[in-house]
Amino acid sequence: MNSSMITASVSMGSLQQKLDMLADNFANANTVGYKRKTAVFEDILTSVNNQLNDFNQPGRKSPLGLVEGWGTRLMSMRTDMTQGALQETGVMTDVAIEGNGLFEVRTVDGARAFTRHGPFQLLPDGENERVLVTNTGQRVIGVGDEPVRIQNGYDLRISEDGTLTAVAADGIETVALGQLKVVELTNAELLQTLADNLYGIPIGVDPNGVVREPADVNAAGIAVRQGFVEQSNVNMADEMSDLMMVQRAYQLSARALSSSEQMMGLANNLRA
Repeated sequence: MNSSMITASVSMGSLQQKLDMLADNFANANTVGYKRKTAVFEDILTSVNNQLNDFNQPGRKSPLGLVEGWGTRLMSMRTDMTQGALQETGVMTDVAIEGNGLFEVRTVDGARAFTRHGPFQLLPDGENERVLVTNTGQRVIGVGDEPVRIQNGYDLRISEDGTLTAVAADGIETVALGQLKVVELTNAELLQTLADNLYGIPIGVDPNGVVREPADVNAAGIAVRQGFVEQSNVNMADEMSDLMMVQRAYQLSARALSSSEQMMGLANNLRA
């Protein structure tokens, strides 16, 4: 009875973690650039109690031994980096990525981070310049690891390979600004989810094993789309179906725990 109570309670804890993850997916279904989370479970411990050969009767299909489990635990929470639908906005500073790429940014404290959240803004930076930032203030980085800056009075033009050009009001005069730093994601499982729809590289992990800077963005199958934003890749129908299954599993685990408690109570009464 103790083992059944442990199994049920441990499983309920794991299922609650998945419910929290699903709630996060639901809450961010309309968040630009959000990537849905998925859960991976594993058995905590599985043991086999040996049986005598006398139990190996004719017609028996299963091997000898009683398999005893102790529930499951949430092994990892992974980010589904599949492409979301692109929505045209026509806004100069809205930028989306097609393909397996990420924008590189710098957080407020100067740490390296990445995002697919492309509704950028131009904020004043000095007397005659503006700097390109995310909607939460992180500076967008260009090739050369410097923030993207543009002079006042100029519009920003971004090509499919991330090339940046400042265009004067007359539409004729142009100034080359370099190129957006777009990195290719090589191992999504090592990517760490941060706040504000950002991703980072965990401490102790080689960045080159997670992302790489392609020599040619377009040749790597990545394209930058100005005037577009990428919608969340959360599929509400799939999430709702998953939610129903998790809730049902949670109810069954709760019922198993309740039954074990009742059996324990009966056993205690018999002793009395």
